[in-house]
Amino acid sequence: MISVIDCQMGNIGSVVNIIKHIGHDVKIITSAEEVLAAEKLIFPGVGHWNNGVANLNTSGLKPALYEAVLEKKTPILGICLGMQLLFKESEEGDQEALDLIPGSITRFRFDESHQDPINPERKLRIPHMGWNVVNPVHQHPIFSDWADESRFYFVHSYHANHVPPENQLMTCHYGYEFVCAVHKENIWGVQFHPEKSHKFGMRLLKNFIEKI
Repeated sequence: MISVIDCQMGNIGSVVNIIKHIGHDVKIITSAEEVLAAEKLIFPGVGHWNNGVANLNTSGLKPALYEAVLEKKTPILGICLGMQLLFKESEEGDQEALDLIPGSITRFRFDESHQDPINPERKLRIPHMGWNVVNPVHQHPIFSDWADESRFYFVHSYHANHVPPENQLMTCHYGYEFVCAVHKENIWGVQFHPEKSHKFGMRLLKNFIEKI
């Protein structure tokens, strides 16, 4: 059973639907007790950093997440803002989040009309929105059977920065190379939206559920 955390940070229906589509049981959870009882956690989110931190604090889920992830070693996958909240701090806000992955969150650093050095005809705007190729940094079961170029759907203005090499899982190029997926022990995070990424997203979620 996969547990999707509802922390009032956006519609999680598409995450639930894609997990059902690939043939796995899933439930939405909202309480500390449910977090502690979960076999595997998915933590999606969209929106502003400070709102996300506030929702973590007011929901009472933060202590339960620490116990589940750090003590019980429950696998967790953060998605979009859910991934960012695995870090301690962000340029988008002034509140501290979970501090489970080393590094920080920073805004894209280029003019919004900047040309992509790889594809000069493409103008770069913030947010980074749409499909883009991701590149694995290390061999890992979460993408062990990827035989083709994998593309995922992004919508974000901030990204992970200063992530130690051993915690970098995938990178993406948008104006410059940035870390778009992270990993530490039983903790995973992806900046893109696997639930909006068709066969690529289904493959990643299937691997997380079945191989992790």
